[in-house]
Amino acid sequence: MKRLLPFLPLVLGLVFVGLTLLPPRNPGAFDLVGFGRLPVLADGRVKPMDTIARTSLLQIAGAQQVLGPDNRPELGRDNSEPLTPSAWLLDVFFRPAQADSYRVFTIDDPDLLSLIGKDDQNLAIHYPGTLDQVRAVFGALDSRYRSFSFKEIAPFFPAIEAQAKLADPIDAKLRNRFQRAVVQLYANLTLYQRLEHTLEPPDADDFLGELLRFQGALPDGVAAVRAKQAGQPHNEDEAQAMLDLAKRYVALSDATQILAVPPEPGAADPNAWKTAGAGVLEAFDHGAVNPSVLAYAGLGYAWRGQNADQFNHLVELYRQDLQGRLAPQLRRCATEERFNAAAPFTSGMFLYALAFVLAIVSWLKWPEALGRAAFQLMALAWVLATAGILVRMWVGGRPPVTNLYSSALFVGWGSVLLCLVLEKIYRNAIGTVAGGLIGFATLVIAHYLSLGGDTLEMMRAVLDSNFWLSTHVIVVTSGYASTLLAGFLALIYVVRGVFTKSLDRATADALARMVYGIVCFATLFSFVGTVLGGIWADQSWGRFWGWDPKENGALIIVIWNAIILHARWGGMIRQRGLMCLAIGGNIVTSWSWFGVNMLGVGLHNYGFTEAAFQGLSVFVATQVAMIAVANLPLEKWRSFRVSA
Repeated sequence: MKRLLPFLPLVLGLVFVGLTLLPPRNPGAFDLVGFGRLPVLADGRVKPMDTIARTSLLQIAGAQQVLGPDNRPELGRDNSEPLTPSAWLLDVFFRPAQADSYRVFTIDDPDLLSLIGKDDQNLAIHYPGTLDQVRAVFGALDSRYRSFSFKEIAPFFPAIEAQAKLADPIDAKLRNRFQRAVVQLYANLTLYQRLEHTLEPPDADDFLGELLRFQGALPDGVAAVRAKQAGQPHNEDEAQAMLDLAKRYVALSDATQILAVPPEPGAADPNAWKTAGAGVLEAFDHGAVNPSVLAYAGLGYAWRGQNADQFNHLVELYRQDLQGRLAPQLRRCATEERFNAAAPFTSGMFLYALAFVLAIVSWLKWPEALGRAAFQLMALAWVLATAGILVRMWVGGRPPVTNLYSSALFVGWGSVLLCLVLEKIYRNAIGTVAGGLIGFATLVIAHYLSLGGDTLEMMRAVLDSNFWLSTHVIVVTSGYASTLLAGFLALIYVVRGVFTKSLDRATADALARMVYGIVCFATLFSFVGTVLGGIWADQSWGRFWGWDPKENGALIIVIWNAIILHARWGGMIRQRGLMCLAIGGNIVTSWSWFGVNMLGVGLHNYGFTEAAFQGLSVFVATQVAMIAVANLPLEKWRSFRVSA
């Protein structure tokens, strides 16, 4: 058994990863996978319907699955299968009355709950079984409703809109809890309503039939409208009917930001995508409704009638029609849909956590076997993260770091790479513990950052430079990663020294060498990255340095690492002092990475987020506490007497 230990976790990890990489399968008779790969233009880039569904659900519900209206907690949790993102989106598009009954809007604020008519009595979940009641008391089951349907909230929409408009002029940092909650709910409701108007009006029972009738009435209707405008004899009923339809389709075009109609074959501008409403309005000039609009209307007809064969046939025909003119976009959309279904970063999160646990256990039992197994799992998770980052680069056509989300991925990736090198050199499981912890933590951070919407959004024009994104951003982010790694290694030193008896002299010396080497690396990369950032700023804004909060944060990291090195070289600190300063580097880096974005000022301001502020505050508090623990008198340390 001991001989198999190093390989068994790796084999199980490979099987687990292999299962996630299998081609996605349709849960039923409908080709939801094929529909999810259909391209649209949104947020400045062409993306698949699957991404629209997933990012919208993450923003609205904080999850990528939807429970059907029949899934009532008090009736049991397994009485209906959760909907996939594409199935939910199809209902939003083509069966809005059904979609309005899905509980996707999460509300926790008590004042906001009161605004929509909820109180303790109608929020309580009453389970029929005694066992479920006991589980609810102890938190194993929900005891209160937290998610609500659009149908429940819609009667209170005017009140929500009024409160949101009152809160909107207030600076995000100054809003109270209720104001933040109502602004977020209003944004989610607005997004949901825009989705309902993406492909057809929500009140259309048979949009395909409506379009065919509209197309047949076009010649006489347009002639009647022109005669009316010219003051000539005309059929008033035909003219008015055509004007009413024009207003209807103008409203449809203005109600969404998703451009679902691709350019016509041979179009001068390959990026001239249109909304479905605009595609219908073209019929006034061309005499026929855009084929893409008719294709989606046909899909809606089949989906409402639950005719799977017809739906699947239309999906295939539409994809074949697009293949000749949008082949590259279709390939990217198919890859992105596979990437979404595989969720490599979620799998990597699990593998990093398992590697961390195995590495910790290896300090207590079977150090060689479990240490090797943990190292291999961490390497597998890193390979998976590498593949995920490369796919994102190919799909987006960008370097690996373009926003906060991708910076979280890259910081974790770079830190784990350094940990792999350290573990290969020292073989003491310290690198694996640090790598597993950092890899898991950064992927958790990335997950919460993904709740804000598309993580491959279009860059702002002044930052749209692949050269500088490939140089300055990658180099300075490597400085972030290495500074954090030094801090986490220092945390391992303190935890093992104060709370366990496992920090012997050899381990302490090895940790000190690791931290010192990583700080040297961090100083170089953070300094070079900051200088490159200044050159980019000079090209973009005409000045090398402007004391912007983000610039100041980058400079603070350089100065802090320089302080550590000078204090070490000057003999002002020894091992414990080195570790305390390295832990302080965690505070400096987290502030420079996230904190400056929450100030609401500067050229790098990405907006205030309460959850991020709370998380940052808790993290800083824990780091200060660990520095205090590290400064306990030596007799309080359970391990050897380290040199002060």
